[in-house]
Amino acid sequence: MHSGQLVFAQLMEFLPRHEFNTCVRRYGGNRRHRGFSCRDQFLCLAFAQLTFRESLRDIETCLRAMGTKLYHTGFRGKVSRSTLADANRTRDWRIYAEFAQVLIRRARELYAGDALGVALAQTAYALDSTTIDLCLSLFPWAKFRRQKGAVKLHTLIDLRGSIPCFVRISHGKMHDVTVLDELPIEPGAFYVMDRGYIDFARLHRFQEHSAFFLTRAKKNFDFTRRTRRDVDKSAGLRSDTTIGLAGPKSSRLYPDPLRRIAFVDGESGKRFVFLTNNFTLPALTIANLYRCRWRVELFFKWIKQHLRIKAFYGTSKNAVKTQVWTAISVYVLVAIIKRELKLNRSMSEILQILSVTLFEKTPMFQALTAEIPQCAQDSFPNQLTLFDL
Repeated sequence: MHSGQLVFAQLMEFLPRHEFNTCVRRYGGNRRHRGFSCRDQFLCLAFAQLTFRESLRDIETCLRAMGTKLYHTGFRGKVSRSTLADANRTRDWRIYAEFAQVLIRRARELYAGDALGVALAQTAYALDSTTIDLCLSLFPWAKFRRQKGAVKLHTLIDLRGSIPCFVRISHGKMHDVTVLDELPIEPGAFYVMDRGYIDFARLHRFQEHSAFFLTRAKKNFDFTRRTRRDVDKSAGLRSDTTIGLAGPKSSRLYPDPLRRIAFVDGESGKRFVFLTNNFTLPALTIANLYRCRWRVELFFKWIKQHLRIKAFYGTSKNAVKTQVWTAISVYVLVAIIKRELKLNRSMSEILQILSVTLFEKTPMFQALTAEIPQCAQDSFPNQLTLFDL
């Protein structure tokens, strides 16, 4: 990257071009679309996410105002709101979903060595969902209630780096627990989730795949106590027991023993009861690991505040999924450049700086760190000083 490149072009260099073209060819994305390629579409939507554009007309007006600069940022087709709308409606959203997975794998490699905040060597994930409200008259396919539409974003994040690994976009009526049927289970990993995901038949899949789950127990939970272990009550622990399910149906669906840990938070005084199929970690580590589940809530809060996923540029299911996956790609891209360039700024600060510098000819590292190169200060070493300060 040299100083003559636009910041937007420097940013797009972090995207693997070959992998993107592979995803396009797999789904025939450029078929019958010679004047406006899938890359043009992705650049338009990435620009919209980075600069907080509100509509297709807004995207068209701002990009056309850049004139010849568009060519130097990678655009090859003419930017038009009608063409972009057609592309969002007709081009397979799986192109951008698979490309996002390419970026996710790269980001997870960069953040694999990050501290988790808990004494845990294994990979740990947090699972949750968020609801995005929609107008039912504009999105009739997204039925949620009688006069309300919505989609759900089911997300599994890697707790090291808060990188989304698995994303499922569904209609608002889909129950959270059903996403466990589609969840890829990694042997030896921990999956942290709230009590809305308690379904013992589905939780037994983690046991069968040699993975561990951690969740909260429901109040009407029926069990029999088998053994108990001593706990340090000064640390907030109240009990650590091995139990078996007592209900006739639940004991059949989950015949193996479970571990039940009772914990009282010292700050709020709230009592928590955890269930897990791991019997080796200390009870306090289990309790602290559950605290990390809030990072998936922070992830949802961040993307809703800083990216465009609550209002959409198209009303079709394909357009909504394309926009969501592009937003996730932008989130992961910002995480990648933060680590690649070793930036000390937060991701929100990086996004804000990029939003106002995309079409400036400045080295991206300089724009994001506000560091002035040494050569700029000594460009005229023989120049006499006119005034002494």
